[in-house]
Amino acid sequence: MAQLTLNQVMAAETQESSPNGIYKIGGVAILMAFLVALLDTCLTFLPAATTPDPGKGTAIDWCVLLQKDWFLGVRGLGLINIVGSVLLFLVFVALYTAISEVAPHPPANKVYAALAVILLGVGSTIYIANNPALPMLELSHQYSSAVTEVDRNLLAISGQARLARGEDFTPGAFPGFFFNEAAGILMGWVMLRCGLFSKLTVWSGVLAFTCLLIFTIWSTFVPVFYAAAMMIAMAGGLLSMVWNILVARQLFKLGRGSS
Repeated sequence: MAQLTLNQVMAAETQESSPNGIYKIGGVAILMAFLVALLDTCLTFLPAATTPDPGKGTAIDWCVLLQKDWFLGVRGLGLINIVGSVLLFLVFVALYTAISEVAPHPPANKVYAALAVILLGVGSTIYIANNPALPMLELSHQYSSAVTEVDRNLLAISGQARLARGEDFTPGAFPGFFFNEAAGILMGWVMLRCGLFSKLTVWSGVLAFTCLLIFTIWSTFVPVFYAAAMMIAMAGGLLSMVWNILVARQLFKLGRGSS
């Protein structure tokens, strides 16, 4: 009887300490990331959702846009990317847990997966800290209520500095994007090595992050033929949606206790 009770306690502790909850959180997070990406894609095709090309709009242009439609403005300045970065970090924690607990061999996989999580954390921190969306929203309110031309000019200069520091697909935002996308490629390579995910899942992710990295470099440092660069970005976005669904399915499967 005592042995039976001990076995029940050990089973309860094992169940309590299992990472199934982490897998479920990761699955929910990646499905939310899919919905966020789908919303962003739909907004891109709306004629009324046009925003200045990266590095082309002035602070005054953004202030006017934010006063006209604040959601469109903060979306154009990358607020949706902030949400996506936070959700992706939760997904990477779940992937690291799966690689460590379910497919721990070879041991180097755990190290590389941890490095991918760290890279994503660094990139997301840099991106969020430098992102001008919310500061520019507040600055637009100040600009609209400014009384004198001198005040407006000072606010415009301040806004231009914020844009130079972190507007999407400009040199200021490049480190954040680069670390995030490099982390995605590295995590895809680890997922391929561990054998826990299908090749379709792995390669859709690797190609998605590679396309997005190419687009980031192109749009940041070679601002010509931007429409062609957008085609690469669209391919990366569609592949990332496929990756989101496939990874979510596997994480929920792990969350149910089946490998």
